[in-house]
Amino acid sequence: MTNTSSQQLPDLTDSGSFRAFRSASSQWLPIALDIARSHGLDVRAPHVFATGTNLVVGLGENLILKIFPPLLRAQFVSERGSLTQLKGRLPLPIPEIVAEGTRDDWPYLVITRLTGTLGSEVWPNLPEDQKERVLHQIGETIAAVQRAPLGPLAAIEPRWDDLMRQQMEGCRNRHTRLGLAPKFLAGLDDLLRDAEELIPMDAPPVILTGEYIPENFLLACHDDQWSLTGLFDFGDVLAGWRDYDLLGPSAFMAAGRPGRVKSLLGGFGYAKPDYALKRRLMALMLLHRASDLNAHICIEGWQDKASNLVELQELIWAT
Repeated sequence: MTNTSSQQLPDLTDSGSFRAFRSASSQWLPIALDIARSHGLDVRAPHVFATGTNLVVGLGENLILKIFPPLLRAQFVSERGSLTQLKGRLPLPIPEIVAEGTRDDWPYLVITRLTGTLGSEVWPNLPEDQKERVLHQIGETIAAVQRAPLGPLAAIEPRWDDLMRQQMEGCRNRHTRLGLAPKFLAGLDDLLRDAEELIPMDAPPVILTGEYIPENFLLACHDDQWSLTGLFDFGDVLAGWRDYDLLGPSAFMAAGRPGRVKSLLGGFGYAKPDYALKRRLMALMLLHRASDLNAHICIEGWQDKASNLVELQELIWAT
């Protein structure tokens, strides 16, 4: 696509300078609108999304433009590949790609805008039975995504076995740095030893988003029943072991409540979790790329309710 704008997207080499650039939308919005015009799109009512990782602007009610800096090109590859691979294969809507291209080495996608209310706006105030209903649907959705063939996503880096080994090597240093209590750090060596046996390294991989959290799905209410109506943000997709995607809803949404845990795991296809499953999920939670237990476990006072990692896994996946 020819650059008809006098402005150019900059050559940014680190995440700090990119975040500063993203926060100053007056610097990049004119370029974004020029990209939209080059595809014949309506730019009369743009809406800049302040949150998120990349440059994101809404174009009217129906479209979104996402621009990825070169240093996050892997997210573009992941998002583009996931939306292409999952198209028509899920029971709920995901964005569709309308246009794509590159401007000043920054790749971009124009995608359809889904309808519904952002999960993070609705979730805190849902009645308990509706939370269980939504978590069951999330479990079903995770399973549906994982039934889709990998296609080109099989080549996504890092490979599952490489990621797990890298995370295992850095696990103690990471959680020490993040301030995990010594009583939990004391059990890390035993857990990592178990993880070698519990986490399949060479099982057939499935599509993992790593982020089934309220910020990445939409909800709608019909006849007093809330339902999942859309899923988006596939910039961090991996190919790996299926249980990994249970961690987000377990940490951020289930809150250690047996009804919620049962609904999530039941929707996914697991009956009542046994010790081995809880142990594997605990290990994966500590090995997740974004793992930070102090920031992510939404059980009030959990640090005082468990005295070690075994008690913590029983608290998180209570049955």
